[in-house]
Amino acid sequence: MQAETVVLLHGLGRSPLAMAGLGRFLRRQGYQVINQGYPSRLHSIPELCRQLFHELLPRLHDARRVHFVTHSMGGILLRYGLLHWQVPRHQLGRAVMLAPPNQGSEMVDQLRRWPLVPRIMGPAFLQLGTDEHSVPQQLLQRESNQLPIEVGVIAGTRSLDLWSRRWLPGDNDGKVTVARSQHPAMKDFCVLEVNHTFIMNDHEVRQQIVHFLKNGEFRQQDR
Repeated sequence: MQAETVVLLHGLGRSPLAMAGLGRFLRRQGYQVINQGYPSRLHSIPELCRQLFHELLPRLHDARRVHFVTHSMGGILLRYGLLHWQVPRHQLGRAVMLAPPNQGSEMVDQLRRWPLVPRIMGPAFLQLGTDEHSVPQQLLQRESNQLPIEVGVIAGTRSLDLWSRRWLPGDNDGKVTVARSQHPAMKDFCVLEVNHTFIMNDHEVRQQIVHFLKNGEFRQQDR
C-alpha cells in the first residue's frame, strides 16, 4: 500500500533545513515526506501561498493521504492556502501546527515599530500581528470556527530571550504565547516546555506529532 505523505512547512526566516531532521524522523516512521520551501522574507503571505501551492499541488496529485506539519508562520500559510486553493478533500489527512501564531503575535506588534526589523524580516512579518487587519485575525473571521482538516496544535513555554518577558503576556515560547497559538477549531492541544525556534527537534514533540497523525489526538504527556 502506498505510504501516506507528510508535507513540512517551515517558519519565517527559516528554510527546509530547519525541518530536515523532523523529515528524517517521519520517514523512519513510514511516511513519504515533502519538505517544502518558500522564500519567507521576500513576499506577502498571499503571494507566498500562491507560489507555494502552485509548486506543491502537482506533487500531491498521486498522493493517497496528505498530512501537514507546520512551524510558526507555516501554519498560517496552510490555513490561507486551504481557503484559497483546491486541495482535494478526500486526500486531506491531519495537520500538526508547531507554535503557530494562530491569533497573531504580540512580538510582531512590538518589533514592527523598529525601522530596520520590517526591512529585514519582510512583508509577511508585518501581517502576523494581533490587530484586526492581520492575516491571522482575518483568517479567523473567514474560517468561522471551522477548518477543512483535523488540526492539533503544540505550543511551547520555554523562552531563550529576555524580550518575551517584557512583550508577551503569560506563558510563551519566546515568539508566540500559548493563548494565541490556539485555534477555536483545533481538535487537540498540547503544551510542552520547548522553545519556539527548535521545537521541531524535541523528542517529545516528534512523538506527539506521530501520535496525532495516526490517532487524531495527542497522547498523555510524559512531562
